[in-house]
Amino acid sequence: MARVRYGARTGAEIAAARAASSRLPDIWSTGVVAVWESDPDAVAAVLPPPLKPTGRPLVRVNISKVDLPGYPLGAGSFAVAAAHDGVEGWYPLVMPMTHERALIGGREVFGEPKKLGEVTVERDGLVVRAALARHGIAFVEVRGAVSGDLPLPGPVQKTDFYFKFLPAVDGSGFDAEPVLVHCVRNEKVRRLERVTGDVVLRESMYDPVADLPVRELVEITIGEKTTDQQGRVVERVSAQALMPYIHQRYDDPQQILDGPPEGSV
Repeated sequence: MARVRYGARTGAEIAAARAASSRLPDIWSTGVVAVWESDPDAVAAVLPPPLKPTGRPLVRVNISKVDLPGYPLGAGSFAVAAAHDGVEGWYPLVMPMTHERALIGGREVFGEPKKLGEVTVERDGLVVRAALARHGIAFVEVRGAVSGDLPLPGPVQKTDFYFKFLPAVDGSGFDAEPVLVHCVRNEKVRRLERVTGDVVLRESMYDPVADLPVRELVEITIGEKTTDQQGRVVERVSAQALMPYIHQRYDDPQQILDGPPEGSV
């Protein structure tokens, strides 16, 4: 009988896949990062407990092209500064990805709020444009011109906070207790330049980032970097406290607030 590809894999095949994934080389990306101060009340309003605001209401957008061999990836993140249990980091609200592979791994393993979208990073001489778009709306656009080199930072660790959960089959709550994940990234930078420009936030009912306006632009940079990441569950969180924020994850909140159709099996 010919091999049935949906059949069980052997132990040797599983071990080989794990070994291959543990030997990945550094994967470099070219990305534009913009950071600004926003409305402190707006930043606080988007943080599910037990996350808390930091001393400065920062927002960060990261828009990158990742150099995957034969499989280039556009990756974005729109995040607000947050703190948990003495650790300061970032809480992403939306992470557009151009490929399903990156989307599924991040959502199912780490609980990342990834969604399929369009990611643009363009450079023509000194002129830079980067954008995140979904449903035909470029809801974030960063525009400017390179205005000089910046000193390379040393290796640094950064923390992102995610909530990992599954909506319940019967449409009521969750199938299990949600968990809070600390995802630690080790980042190395090999090129970094300053960009003089601005950030445009456009209205979108699906990605309402315009509610976090640019009050004071802190910096815009373009650079080349590589990162790895490791996540760990730090605590289980209250389903009741998290439920009012679950619409952040879905374009249509009825996906999780409605029960299954009557008579469904």
